Amino acid sequence: MINLISDTVTKPTPEMLDAMFNAEVGDDVFKGDPTINALQEKAASMFGMETALFCPSGTMTNQIAINVHTSDLEEVICEESSHIYQSEVGGYAYNSRVAVKLLSGKNGKITAEQVKNAINPDYDWVPKSSLVVVENTCNKGGGSIYTLDELRPISKVCRENNLSLHLDGARVFNALVETGDSSQEYGQIFDSISICLSKGLGSPVGSLLLGNHQFIKQARRLRKALGGGMRQAGYLAAAGLYALENNIERLKIDNNRAKQLGAVLETLPYVKTLRPVQSNIVIFDLSPEITAAEYIEELERYGILAVPFGPQTVRLTTHLDLTDEMIEQILEILPKI
Repeated sequence: MINLISDTVTKPTPEMLDAMFNAEVGDDVFKGDPTINALQEKAASMFGMETALFCPSGTMTNQIAINVHTSDLEEVICEESSHIYQSEVGGYAYNSRVAVKLLSGKNGKITAEQVKNAINPDYDWVPKSSLVVVENTCNKGGGSIYTLDELRPISKVCRENNLSLHLDGARVFNALVETGDSSQEYGQIFDSISICLSKGLGSPVGSLLLGNHQFIKQARRLRKALGGGMRQAGYLAAAGLYALENNIERLKIDNNRAKQLGAVLETLPYVKTLRPVQSNIVIFDLSPEITAAEYIEELERYGILAVPFGPQTVRLTTHLDLTDEMIEQILEILPKI
């Protein structure tokens, strides 16, 4: 089967497995795992941040960030399709007792003007606006990309109004290889950054939360409270180190393959609308005569796995386990459905 369900379905390469088996490990709860320490230092340095924290998942890094940046009865501002709202089980309310204000962006992206207009006045009967979260790339927006020129004004509004700014950067490297923007500048824009190692970068497990020393000190306490102290997790961190050193530039291949799929899909009669394909995600809406469930069942008959994103909406995701031959096969099959 050709698996286009997600870029989380990848398996470690032999080279990554070698790095994992040969990792030097210790007890990370006591900050004694040298491989985890090296991973955290490398990631922080890449983004110009002071330090970082290795966690089991991107949901955990996002939830920790929300909790550290906010207090009870405060509010998070985000786009309505954001992962923190759509796919983290309402964790912002469960873990941090905060509200969310949802903005309607374009393909998952919001503007500085929208953020400015969303900030609550200082009234007793509304939550205090304290955190803005943006997602780059925007998953449900079709893998859409924020550029630095779009992010800087949002950061400016946040700082002028004493709001923190967090990046859900689960697929930020897919954005960076496409735009050529500097990861170092992100450290100047954001108060905290989450990056995922187990999506396009191909690691089996793990995400990193980046920030300043005081922020990460509190984040470590929350990670422990959430059950995220993983002891000899250097075996997993070794995969992340390998990914950061070897798998970033190749993300351009995934982005280009997604664009190939999008170029064919937009010509097909059963595709009603196609989100602009900017990275490794392809999202399209089907014409009324076919549902997403029916379409995915038909794809599976041809040996292709995909995921529904609504009653009439389908997502395809490219990743490092695909080959040129697989992509050619998909391109041949799509017009036959």
